[in-house]
Amino acid sequence: MKTLKTAFLLTALTLVLLAIGQAFGGRGGMTIALIFAFVMNMGAYFFSDKIALMSSGAQPVTREQSPRLYAVMERLAGKANLPMPKLYLIPQPAPNAFATGRNPSHASVAVTAGLLQIMDDEELEGVIAHELSHVRNYDILTSSIAATLAGAITWVASMGRWAMIFGGWGGRDDDREGGAIGAILMLILAPLAALLLQLGISRQREYQADASGALMVGHPYGLMKALEKLGAFNKRIPMDISPSTSALCIVAPLNTRQLMSSLFSTHPPLEKRIEVLRNMQITR
Repeated sequence: MKTLKTAFLLTALTLVLLAIGQAFGGRGGMTIALIFAFVMNMGAYFFSDKIALMSSGAQPVTREQSPRLYAVMERLAGKANLPMPKLYLIPQPAPNAFATGRNPSHASVAVTAGLLQIMDDEELEGVIAHELSHVRNYDILTSSIAATLAGAITWVASMGRWAMIFGGWGGRDDDREGGAIGAILMLILAPLAALLLQLGISRQREYQADASGALMVGHPYGLMKALEKLGAFNKRIPMDISPSTSALCIVAPLNTRQLMSSLFSTHPPLEKRIEVLRNMQITR
């Protein structure tokens, strides 16, 4: 069901792109916008892991430095039939974790020092299973496609604003007035719709990773307890991390530079995620 919802949101993004591209640039303008957004986001797709790791201050961690983390990761990666990802430690007290990389062969998982300190083995297993699920579900690819479509919508809307300023609309006065009103509404609503749809995709990916992680472990209890702890600690301890990287984290960190409303959050409410996990029926 979560996968179907993501497919629906991606389809909706595509339809918004088609509508705004046709309104302002016709098929040619829409094609140019999509190519532009594709090139920009493919660059982010191939280098997003390096950017995320560098911006968070993550450092490679060895087996000798964190044997417990390696033991959990190796056990779950083997169970999920995934290559062993590269492991990183973020020297910050706020407990959190994220996975990045364009496919399972180029995956990295980073955890904070605070996460390793507060999680017991069952909770750590739940967190790692969630992150490995992002890798197995190719969520970075899904996010890149969504970003490409949303970027194209925003670009076409921006070009439409310039066209209104310099080009006018032509035609009769009544047609011009009606067209201008419709164009203004499109310029305002289309980028907003693209943003909300993109955020919706991100939220569905979190639900899917929760469910896949619980299935990977065989029960949801470790992840449920981990999310409860993460919610409590992240309300008190800020995390110095860029907004783009915070979207990758298992829970939205408290960021001293940015406080987002629930409407524009990349993560669903923790209470809802825990409730969904509690209602899961897993047959062992």
